[in-house]
Amino acid sequence: MKETTKVRTAAVELSDLDTLEAESIHIIREVAAEFEHPVMLFSGGKDSVLMVHLARKAFHPAPIPFPIMHVDTGHNFPEVIEFRDRQVEEYGVRLEVASVQDLIDSGQIKVSHPLESRNRHQTVALLEAIQNGGYDAVFGGGRRDEDKARAKERVLSFRDRFGQWDPKNQRPELWRLYNGRHRKGEHIRVFPISDWTELDVWRYLAREQVELPGIYFAHERDVVESEGLLMAVNEFFPVPEGAVVKREMVRYRTVGDATATGAVPSTAVDYEAVIAETAVSRITERGATRGDDRFSEAAMEDRKKEGYF
Repeated sequence: MKETTKVRTAAVELSDLDTLEAESIHIIREVAAEFEHPVMLFSGGKDSVLMVHLARKAFHPAPIPFPIMHVDTGHNFPEVIEFRDRQVEEYGVRLEVASVQDLIDSGQIKVSHPLESRNRHQTVALLEAIQNGGYDAVFGGGRRDEDKARAKERVLSFRDRFGQWDPKNQRPELWRLYNGRHRKGEHIRVFPISDWTELDVWRYLAREQVELPGIYFAHERDVVESEGLLMAVNEFFPVPEGAVVKREMVRYRTVGDATATGAVPSTAVDYEAVIAETAVSRITERGATRGDDRFSEAAMEDRKKEGYF
């Protein structure tokens, strides 16, 4: 009689961060296998840095098999652009830049003033870059805890041939089964860190010791108070008449257009201190620091319907 050998395997218990990591890597790999021309958005912000880190893990030791794209408003914090370029060189990824300024110069985008916020204008640059690049899947760093509009998203979110989103026409995602079907000219937005919270992101980046732009940690900066936000004084945000410039210890919870992104008072100079601050915060990073998002609950949903992330 042939003897059979029983192999007993011990169950491996994953931590909450390990589970989130595994889920995100699974999504990234699935999309890379299913779609012909994916691209990953990269702003230099913490969420996009996390996505690139996860993509590197997903395909290690091979390089990331798709390009990254930065929608450049032209009003960026210089520290973030320097960080972006350094990351691209270090990881050997291909960078595509969708420039809002180029579209302004060509007359495709009209602005009333050179220093107005360009956050809304990112949609035009993004949709044109997707069309010109023939991308059928676009990874974004949206998380469900950021605002009500992003909480309505699926992990794979369908966009029509105009790049528009219909929140009432979402595909079911039962048992982690994702539907990526689309016709030519349509595309899918992919949110691999949808189930992460801001605190999860910080805890994971700390555990992995991932580098971030220095503005995410407390530093001294000249700021003025404007509409309840601490705005950095720079070439994109001149001092308003009658405003008082103060030198304060601040950090940024999110990275965006320098004309609309405020800082928060902070003494958190390292990961441990940032995690402690984030754990007790009851306001989302966008609600606390994005001037163009926080005054209307419908603002983000309207922008997403037009094609924004």
